[in-house]
Amino acid sequence: MSEISGGASSSARRLARRLPVVGGIAAGSVLLLAGPAFAHVTVQPGTAPKGGFATVNIKVPNERDDASTVKVEVSLPTDHPLTSVMPQPVPGWKVDVTKSKLAKPVEMEGEKVNEAPSKITWTADGKGIEPGQFQQFPLSVGQLPSDTDQLVFKALQTYDNKEVVRWIEPAKPGGPEPQNPAPVLKLTAADAQDPADGKGGAKGDTTAAPASTSDTTARVLAVGGIVVGIVGVAFGVLAGRRRNA
Repeated sequence: MSEISGGASSSARRLARRLPVVGGIAAGSVLLLAGPAFAHVTVQPGTAPKGGFATVNIKVPNERDDASTVKVEVSLPTDHPLTSVMPQPVPGWKVDVTKSKLAKPVEMEGEKVNEAPSKITWTADGKGIEPGQFQQFPLSVGQLPSDTDQLVFKALQTYDNKEVVRWIEPAKPGGPEPQNPAPVLKLTAADAQDPADGKGGAKGDTTAAPASTSDTTARVLAVGGIVVGIVGVAFGVLAGRRRNA
């Protein structure tokens, strides 16, 4: 019996030493798979109500280990032009708003508008976005259209080694995510009534909570679940060995 007990104890010790390694590998694999989801240039939050104004952030992460992002160019949709686009100043960055003449004038508050912002360029006057960091560029945009379900903001990300990453690929419904997807702002149905003015429609500037919070929580829970599952399986194997002994 002493030999059997000694063998079981030895197996338990070996298993205990291996569990942190196995758990770490599993957790690392999940985080590695989750990494690309954070690496895209995105619009945060990803939704806004139709017909109103909203404050959004162009979120730009640095994907490189040996270069910094020094310029970000965002092309605004021309098929559904935004007549008002105001960037918030970002320390360490210069911003330039380019306007273009519209092919078809749009009406805004009873007046015809012949031109609208078509591109925004942020240029670093310092270190830019260094490896392992991200930067958010706030924008107040409107009036959001009511005749489409999304706005596409194609973006170019330039590094200090002259590399340019083109975030311009459209996502196809039901298809896999492109390698370099274009940032998209989904447009939702406007609120039935705005408490501020007592009339139908959304008129105020709307800022939603960042969507990344729920994504991060889900990934942490997933990692924890995998590690707990590995521990359970390992102890089940050990218990089986003891019974067989």
